[in-house]
Amino acid sequence: MNEPQDVRIKRLKMRSMRRGIKEMDLILSAYADRNLTAMEPSDLDNYDALLHENDQDLYQWVTGQVQPPETYSELISDIAQTFQK
Repeated sequence: MNEPQDVRIKRLKMRSMRRGIKEMDLILSAYADRNLTAMEPSDLDNYDALLHENDQDLYQWVTGQVQPPETYSELISDIAQTFQK
């Protein structure tokens, strides 16, 4: 997809705040607002892929109930730190 950076960030922010469960709406929209504009394209790719994951799984990963897949471990750790602030 050849999407302009600003359009991509708006799309990712929208997907971050319109999740399946309210807790993930709050966690991911706060993270997106604070971090997306400073992220490298490869990091945005990883975040975009993360948004395709199931909300129940995401919530368990972010809250530390379940170990996230290696692909997302650094990103989940960063999201969890933002969530705890």
